[in-house]
Amino acid sequence: MRPTPADDVADRIELRGLRFAAVHGVLPEERERAQPFEVDVDIEADLAGAGRSDRLSDTVDYGAVTDAVAAVMNGPPVNLLEHLAERIAAAVLQVCEPRSSSVTVAVRKLKPPVAIDMASAAVRVTRAG
Repeated sequence: MRPTPADDVADRIELRGLRFAAVHGVLPEERERAQPFEVDVDIEADLAGAGRSDRLSDTVDYGAVTDAVAAVMNGPPVNLLEHLAERIAAAVLQVCEPRSSSVTVAVRKLKPPVAIDMASAAVRVTRAG
């Protein structure tokens, strides 16, 4: 059986470096003052219709996606980056429905509380829509 164009989507919307000051983490000091986070979101979707029409209604509104990410990041604190990435992926998939086939979310803690000088600690998850 030959794959249909929808089964072989290679189009992607990439949102890079969404920055937040938030209070997520396991340690008490991570819950007492905001720390810097950065989020990347990749949305796999068929963008051909929007490419032809030039209409926002034919694509994923990345303004709505960034609002969904902000709602999670500024929402109730969580302990783990894994849980934060999972919540962001679920929120993004909901906003992108039914246009998105999958979403990949990377969440970076830019100043992780470790004894070694480290640029960031990150988690990346991919979830299907």
